[in-house]
Amino acid sequence: MSLQKILLSICFCINIFIVVSQNGKLLSKELVEISTLNLGDDLFRFDGDSLRNEYKYLYKINLYNITYKSDELIVKGFLIEPKKRGKYPVIIFNRGGNRSFGKLSAQRMAALSVSEIASKGYVVIASNYRENDEYGGKDINDVLYLIETLKEVEKVDINRIGMFGWSRGGIMTYLALAKTDKIKTAVISNSPSNLYDVVSSRPIIEEKILSKYIPNYWKNRDEELKKRSVLYWAEKLNKKTKMLILCGVRDQRVNPSQADMIVEKLNKFDYDFEIVKFDTGHSFRSKKKELRELLTNWFAKKLKNI
Repeated sequence: MSLQKILLSICFCINIFIVVSQNGKLLSKELVEISTLNLGDDLFRFDGDSLRNEYKYLYKINLYNITYKSDELIVKGFLIEPKKRGKYPVIIFNRGGNRSFGKLSAQRMAALSVSEIASKGYVVIASNYRENDEYGGKDINDVLYLIETLKEVEKVDINRIGMFGWSRGGIMTYLALAKTDKIKTAVISNSPSNLYDVVSSRPIIEEKILSKYIPNYWKNRDEELKKRSVLYWAEKLNKKTKMLILCGVRDQRVNPSQADMIVEKLNKFDYDFEIVKFDTGHSFRSKKKELRELLTNWFAKKLKNI
């Protein structure tokens, strides 16, 4: 081989390395001022210049809009840090919904239970997923690359990473646990485990979401549904990850039987997990206090104090 060809080959390899190494790169981090949020909303009201008692945890955290690299795309998300200096464990939050539905905003992020948990000594990071969301296809990289993003955050203890997925975010969490061993503990709430059962009971999900978002859906329907249904590949989940499965027994979006099915499967493979059921619906609106307490205790025991 000529010297010229050797040099071209080296340059090609270097370029490939540079492209790959950019995945997860933090491109921007902009502080969100609490005063700029829509405080006329029922979630946020000020008594004079002070936050109401239930939102005073916001004084202890900084909330940032972030952008980062995922494949060849720029993806938006949020980062929450305690204001105090230190090295903190991390919770990757995987939101529910799809594309614009369920999209995180600064105000919504500030009101979520993970923000209050962050005030107790955690960094929280969340993705809004790529614009052309595939509902658990290539967009799983938008979650996995956050692990690389976290390496650029000064306050992060990269050896203590947890994950929390709600509804569709639970699908993303299961997919992540099958692809990485970096997650110490994961909480999955009201999430489908078998999409065949979901589309059977709610055909509109297939008509309006899955067939629209998943490339070549009708051509590869069986394969694509199985890819997103942990029931078919539960044995691939990382067995060192301690899991907590949450279920609202009056959930009308995700049938509570979805939790029972994955529990039965996990028992066959001897996983370290627990399941907790609440007498509430999909959003846990009637059990928010109990949910916060459970999450706080779980992450403290399984992630913070290890």
